[in-house]
Amino acid sequence: MKDYSFDELLAFNCFSEDPAEQAKAAELLEFRYGCEIHCADMDRSVRFAHHARGCTVVAAKICANVIIYQNVTIGSNMRYNKIQETWEQIGSPILAKNVIVADGAKILGPITIGENTVIGAGAIITKDIPANSVAFGVNQYKPKDPTYDLVFNPNMISGEEIMAIDAQRVADFNKKQEGY
Repeated sequence: MKDYSFDELLAFNCFSEDPAEQAKAAELLEFRYGCEIHCADMDRSVRFAHHARGCTVVAAKICANVIIYQNVTIGSNMRYNKIQETWEQIGSPILAKNVIVADGAKILGPITIGENTVIGAGAIITKDIPANSVAFGVNQYKPKDPTYDLVFNPNMISGEEIMAIDAQRVADFNKKQEGY
């Protein structure tokens, strides 16, 4: 298994029927990419940007066409009530179809993220978010503008184009700095 790609290891980890194969793939994903991915029900179309570097994903369900960027945490936030001697907030998140989770976001607890929602970079979400929303900050959200895709679109600009634009921006910045 040592020569398998990220996508192949992810498939073994998430979809293999062989527990030993799953365990070895999980070990290699953590060793090579610093990620841990456990999902009770994950669609095969789910994609992880940047090989899921730094991600910890423990979810109840991740639906079709979800995209998860780097350094994302998805998991539980259960707590133990000492007075009632019982656990509360038991369960892991469900991400509906076409959700995008941007860099560093945290999605915690037995919550549901609605279809076509974008979870913004660095957001901390512990409450349900309705479909077609943009979530940001701590449990804040607003309706998503249907005329824009945020963070991802299948017709992505190339890395080379971004580098060329950034090179021009740096040249413009440096030119302005010379005038000071």
